[in-house]
Amino acid sequence: MQLHGRSKFAALAAMCALALTACGSPSAAAPDASAGKADGVSLVSPGKLTVCTHLPFAPFQVNDDSGKTVGFDIDLVNLVAKRLGAQTAIIDTPFEGIKSGEDMATGKCDIAAAGMTITDARKEAILFSEPYFDATQALLVPDGADVTSLEGLEGKKLGAQSATTGLDYAQAHPECGCEIIEFQDLASLTQALMTGQVDAAINDLPVWTEALKANPGKASISTQFDTGEQYGLGMKLGNTALKKVVDEVLAEAKSDGSYDEIYKEWIGDVPKS
Repeated sequence: MQLHGRSKFAALAAMCALALTACGSPSAAAPDASAGKADGVSLVSPGKLTVCTHLPFAPFQVNDDSGKTVGFDIDLVNLVAKRLGAQTAIIDTPFEGIKSGEDMATGKCDIAAAGMTITDARKEAILFSEPYFDATQALLVPDGADVTSLEGLEGKKLGAQSATTGLDYAQAHPECGCEIIEFQDLASLTQALMTGQVDAAINDLPVWTEALKANPGKASISTQFDTGEQYGLGMKLGNTALKKVVDEVLAEAKSDGSYDEIYKEWIGDVPKS
């Protein structure tokens, strides 16, 4: 927050120069080194819940116009940070380091919030929270394209994001007869579809729904693939203290209605259980 009116605040500025700690704003307060200790949680940076994510992946994590990282996943980890009495510190990092578990294992971050599907292979390197979101894959095509299945892409180009379950799904269906082209992030994949570099693109349904809002009339979702996927927040193997807190926070959020509020804000209507 910026201060305005030099005359009005001249005296205050002088006082702050002599006593900075007394004049700091709440958002600039020093992290609480004891954060998380009451729950038996040890954080990689005292007073901060350090979160690894991969941008952009709207509506789960994306930077807003001010450059602040926001989204469905971010709101959830903010609840965890609040429970721990810590601040949230976001690190944008390649998804490969997240899904391999390396970022958590090496102490780069405490937790990964990246719209990450829980898989058996990933469980070997990541301690997952209880599932917090049911996902499915979807095919995005240029508006008016007559493609309703992977088989309809024979001889054509299918774009997929590297290290994702969308890529895994495409590679598991060679009957497609299409050329699979990998893109490092969602932004480049979306751009490739919109500019005709690929004939279709596969990724999670909510991600494409958000992309359509930003590109009205340019593309459409032609079909969905019910893969039974579920997202989880990822932690270092053996970090059961943090997992316990995360699972409790997720359960409480679903119980007290705050999860539904977050869902409505970022996704839409909450599915009936």
